[in-house]
Amino acid sequence: MTQWLERQASVRDRRGLVRLPLPRAADEQFIDLASNDYLGLAADPRLAEAAGAASALWGAGATSSRLVAGTTRLHLDLEQELAALAGMETALVFSSGYLANIGVITALGGPGTLIVADEHCHASMIDGFRLSRSRTESFTHNSVEEAGRLLAARPEPRALIAVESVYSVLGDEAPLAGLLALAEQHDAMLVVDEAHSLGVTGAGNFQGRGSVAGTALAGHPNVIVTATLSKALGSQGGAVLGSPLLREHLINRARSFIFDTGLAPASAAAALAGVRILRDEPWRAGSVRSNAAALAAGLAPCLEVRGTSVDQTAGAVQSIAMASAESALAATGAARTAGVRIGCFRPPSVPDGISRLRLTARATLTPTEIKDSCAILSGILEELP
Repeated sequence: MTQWLERQASVRDRRGLVRLPLPRAADEQFIDLASNDYLGLAADPRLAEAAGAASALWGAGATSSRLVAGTTRLHLDLEQELAALAGMETALVFSSGYLANIGVITALGGPGTLIVADEHCHASMIDGFRLSRSRTESFTHNSVEEAGRLLAARPEPRALIAVESVYSVLGDEAPLAGLLALAEQHDAMLVVDEAHSLGVTGAGNFQGRGSVAGTALAGHPNVIVTATLSKALGSQGGAVLGSPLLREHLINRARSFIFDTGLAPASAAAALAGVRILRDEPWRAGSVRSNAAALAAGLAPCLEVRGTSVDQTAGAVQSIAMASAESALAATGAARTAGVRIGCFRPPSVPDGISRLRLTARATLTPTEIKDSCAILSGILEELP
């Protein structure tokens, strides 16, 4: 086994795929284009105060699973207000978004359930597919037609359609209306991961409430929403939102809920504060999208020379295709040296196998930070193949 580990390390090194957790200082001066702190709430004093008060009252941890002694009033309040924000009937909070996806997929899966999944689904969903023991078929990214053919040919009595509303690497949106029509036609459940859209997408009175809120999907009996509390809401944890019947089923069947220690009260309190800020300050979502557009516009001249462009979308996530894993890694290192933190996505983290720089906009970016980061990144990209 040791020799195999050595060979694996050698292969990663040769292919430029070595990953290391790089610590950040509390007082670092980087321009942040890498984190998922879309609304700038992770360092908001209101969240820190809520977390501190909850720790003082309830202690540092939940002490047990939610079904033993790990549920507090904070958990229930968070579930109620999160469901109302997203336009769903109920919510169930997990200790991470990863576990929320695994929990709902395994609880609904099994030999009698077909899972039809977009080929760009997140790793947490893919792990859920594997653990569920369901037959799983992938369809070409965003192809409603192909998903329909797979559903029409199924022998299984039950089916799930699994997608992300905004995809984590390319940042593009799923055709949710067409997928809902498929779910209705084939009596399937549509599972929509809103990890990168909650707090960012939504129009009119539903600004920032995600891609499901305010649409025909919200509260629909064939729709399940999963979400994370660690991105736009600035805290930690995850949730599954749907009908009361679904919530009751998950409480009794979702192993990642039943056997896991509950979300820490401090995280629940911080997430609840984040939900309330998002509800009361919808301008933050608009700022995320306008800042994303400004980043794309600032980089456009440089990328046009390279024959590419920023994959700018309606959300915060944007990506730039790179020639190789090595060039993506070099660009990330050069940007860090210059004071800009950006994401470096290499296989197997990229669904299409193309290494990319990922830029994430935040509501709290200033015009000067956007201008400076575009100038720095343009200079770096001009020097790379």
